Amino acid sequence: MTLPASLLLVLEITRPCFTRHSYQTFCHLVAGMVAQTGRRTVTGMLTGAGVSRLWPHRRAHAFFSEASWDPDRLGLRLARAVVETLLPADAPVLLVIDDTLLHRVGKKVFGVLWAHDGSGRGKDKLGFGHTWVSCAIVVRLPFLTRPVALPVAARLWRGKGTASRTDLALEMVYDLAALFPGRTLHVTGDAAYHSGKVADMPEGVTFTTRLPRNAALSGPTPPRTGKRGRPRKKGAALGPLTAIAKAATWRLTVVERYGRTEFVWITERECLWYGAFKNLPVRLVLVRDLDSTRPYDLALISTDHISTADNLAERYGTRWPIESVFEHMRGQLGVGQARNRTHRAVERTVPFGLAVYTIIVLWYAAHGHHPADIAERRARQPWYTTKTTPAFADMVFKLRRTIIAARHIHNPAAQPGPDEIAAVVRAWKAAAA
Repeated sequence: MTLPASLLLVLEITRPCFTRHSYQTFCHLVAGMVAQTGRRTVTGMLTGAGVSRLWPHRRAHAFFSEASWDPDRLGLRLARAVVETLLPADAPVLLVIDDTLLHRVGKKVFGVLWAHDGSGRGKDKLGFGHTWVSCAIVVRLPFLTRPVALPVAARLWRGKGTASRTDLALEMVYDLAALFPGRTLHVTGDAAYHSGKVADMPEGVTFTTRLPRNAALSGPTPPRTGKRGRPRKKGAALGPLTAIAKAATWRLTVVERYGRTEFVWITERECLWYGAFKNLPVRLVLVRDLDSTRPYDLALISTDHISTADNLAERYGTRWPIESVFEHMRGQLGVGQARNRTHRAVERTVPFGLAVYTIIVLWYAAHGHHPADIAERRARQPWYTTKTTPAFADMVFKLRRTIIAARHIHNPAAQPGPDEIAAVVRAWKAAAA
């Protein structure tokens, strides 16, 4: 199989993470995951790469279960590429953390357990499988109107008695902070992510999360009185959030979040969330929609004391792209369909799929985007009357066509003949089906 030169330029970023043999396997499995239109099992990726008759299938399985490569190192290489190519110099790096459940069954599958499943049915919303905590960098691309999240790290949560999901997320944040010393990192996550370890984050790293309704807040640490005895660690209790919201002074402002520009009411104050962050000073930001009748619609807590309250509300709104990542990685890439069971294979296969997600966007931003892509998509599917920007599915489809073309046209310098052109057209049609 001949891989397209443009894809190889992007894959070259990851070469130091592999040996010569495993790098060749990695490149073909990346192409196989993109080119495959059926199930993305390990052998499915091998078939999609077009080497199922050339390689023993054990080579693909051994890449995940035995080969010497580290998914964390792979993610850090991609993170550096994302920051250096898609972010302005010295711009803050916005990190989003969240977790998702990938369903698995089987007594011999490593690490499976019952866990919360946001898309699950029933009151308990439980599912059986692997819970993956992911960290993504949010960027804005010139040809898109909404920000996109590019996953650069993932850790498997092993359940109670092991590192919590927040601890796993903070470990990934620490690794990225060490990768970009002196650069500001803004971390955001939903209400499940809060821990006293946030106070130990490196300098220049801020943390913003949604506040649970039952959070007990207090005033800032009062000054020392000079009297004998231990000084107070926290101020007077502020009461429930509804009471804080009713007593607050609100102002009307404009924020951009969830791809929309809208008017909202906003208020803020300094406080302590002693139950979660101990005596770490934080800011409470309350947001209320323009036409809302509730005391507040969104409560945020942040360790960022420099950004405005408007920026914090917008920053939390940029958390949503990671939910799109979870949807696309399942639907467009088939991440989680591999049936690996052993320890090393399980802990590598999903991070591999998330790395492919980031590689696709990097490739499309550097080599794949063309203004005519939207016109072509609307010509093929005219019901998209309002489509003006490419979706992740468009990026996957274009890279798939590029891989197929490189596979059938072995000599790019020569003019392809009728048979080669017909073979490419047939392959494109099969890939689009």
